[in-house]
Amino acid sequence: MQRSNTYTILFAAAVCLVCAIFVSGAAVALKPLQEANKRLDVQKKVLNVSGAAEGEKLNKTTIPELFEQRIRATLIDLETGKPVEGADATDFDQKKATKDPKTSRSAPKNSAGIPRVPYQAVVYEWVENEEVKALVLPIEGKGLWSTLYGFIALDKDTTTIKGITFYQHGETPGLGGEIDNPRWKALWADKKVFAEGDFSSPKIEVVKGQADRNKPEAQAHHIDGLAGATITSRGVGNLVQFWMGEKGFGPYLTLYRGDEGGGS
Repeated sequence: MQRSNTYTILFAAAVCLVCAIFVSGAAVALKPLQEANKRLDVQKKVLNVSGAAEGEKLNKTTIPELFEQRIRATLIDLETGKPVEGADATDFDQKKATKDPKTSRSAPKNSAGIPRVPYQAVVYEWVENEEVKALVLPIEGKGLWSTLYGFIALDKDTTTIKGITFYQHGETPGLGGEIDNPRWKALWADKKVFAEGDFSSPKIEVVKGQADRNKPEAQAHHIDGLAGATITSRGVGNLVQFWMGEKGFGPYLTLYRGDEGGGS
């Protein structure tokens, strides 16, 4: 039986409407699960990069339990480095805060490609028996194709790196995507962000090719660049320098050291 053009158009419109309602409903229904999975992934990354989960089996049950037992999250004012009184760091969305002009400021010109900096940020401390074992700080900046989001973990001396990890980026697999390679991330362990006794500016750097192992400067502060991914490698070095500096977590690290003079 032949149908009119009007019937065909209305039928197609009805099918599209039903599909749209179904997709929208599914998106709304799945959002809480997606948010829970994101939170779980962040908790897992913080536990692993700090070393707080070493020797532990991590799953959907143990991750939240270990996080609550061993990690202390604090919302700080980036400009002063001080904790925000009465604030709950649990539901703070730093990415959202960075994009909102009401909760962020324009960043000074920087090589990390960071356009805005939030007024506040969450810092994490791995605490055992009331003793801080490590600090975990969120970091972000431009790679080649995307913004890289991750964490860097420092020893309580605020300069020795315990680890680095990324939880979101869009770099090329096999090239810039090698920032996820455990072997490359392992190169960061025990490197120093600052020169000994001088916290005035970060010295950590990702170099092109291999760092010269015969030079003390390279042994302490230089990370091998990724082959075929110079821009991504440089981007990681730039973003770490930015967030460890005075426009990032510098004030917080200064307060943590109890060094009002900045260590210079």
